[in-house]
Amino acid sequence: MNTPNINSPLVYVGTYTFTEERGQHRVEGIFVYRFDRATGALTLLSTTKGVINPSFLAVEPRHRYLFAVNEVSEFAGRPGGGVSAFAIDPQTGALAALNQQPTFGADPCYAWVDQGGKWLLAANYSGGSVAVFPIGEDGHLGPATELQQHTGSGEDPHRQEAAHAHSVIIDPSNRYTLAADLGLDRIMLYELDSEKGKLKPHETPWVSVRPGAGPRHMAFHPGGRYLYLANELNSTVTAFAYDASSGRLQEIHSLSLLPDDFNGRSYSADIHVTPSGSTLYASNRGHDSLAIFAIDQDTGRLTALGHASTLGHTPRNFAIDPAGAYLLAANQDSDTVVTFRIDPRTGQLTPVGPVAEMPMPVCVLFVEL
Repeated sequence: MNTPNINSPLVYVGTYTFTEERGQHRVEGIFVYRFDRATGALTLLSTTKGVINPSFLAVEPRHRYLFAVNEVSEFAGRPGGGVSAFAIDPQTGALAALNQQPTFGADPCYAWVDQGGKWLLAANYSGGSVAVFPIGEDGHLGPATELQQHTGSGEDPHRQEAAHAHSVIIDPSNRYTLAADLGLDRIMLYELDSEKGKLKPHETPWVSVRPGAGPRHMAFHPGGRYLYLANELNSTVTAFAYDASSGRLQEIHSLSLLPDDFNGRSYSADIHVTPSGSTLYASNRGHDSLAIFAIDQDTGRLTALGHASTLGHTPRNFAIDPAGAYLLAANQDSDTVVTFRIDPRTGQLTPVGPVAEMPMPVCVLFVEL
């Protein structure tokens, strides 16, 4: 039996292997690192080559299999993107390709595995839809069992001309599914059938946010009583009270993710809560920072604590280690992942360890074997 190495977990980094802006193709796709909790250093172990735009990663609960979206508009000769499955070597963390499935929607950008490890959910950004895939006992993905197509538009004619599903998560009860749609200014709500892999629209099928907000990523508080939403287009965070028994959301308040004196262009991206539930972070692309908030455990309200530079450009995604001691920020346009130590009392961030360099990192995932 493999003994978990709690002091040196693995870190998987998903990347863009091609973008129109940079106009480059590469053979690398997913980078595998060993993380040293004593120093914050990342040591490269291997790369998984030939994976096209694995821009978001997810792992099943027993950490045997890893899944990546393939964020493209055409996959295997047909319109839409794809999802790829990999087996994780329990000794080295190396990935072995298993199979792929089409997502039936363009540019899938987010993936999530249910608590039972039976279903993979993917959000198709340009396709404006959410797909569900069965996960076999051997880690292979079966054909999609569900495709929920969103329709409509928002007030921004350039970014909200149609539905754009940007993330999909399942609540801590493993009963309700929430999909943030940037194009519709809505969180779409579904009931998950964990036997058939079907999504049934909730009796309240969506919750609206402010027009032009552009919902992007979500994070539950560890207690499950609160949900936090990063809105990309107006760079705000919205706090909700969450009723797990009914799957209902009630907005608490919204706050800016940017300093009052910032006048440039910036878009929020990722959002996470520390395992202790005391602190929330959200990334700003443009301001190139992490906004820091204290969480009131009794009300879910947020109090701004300031910002920390990510020491790079375009911090698309970031991850907090399961012990809550470190945060790794992926700076997409400066080709770096920077390690920060989290002050458990104040939530403030201090850069530590050497900066890891890799081309266009966009997703960071901790995995403890």
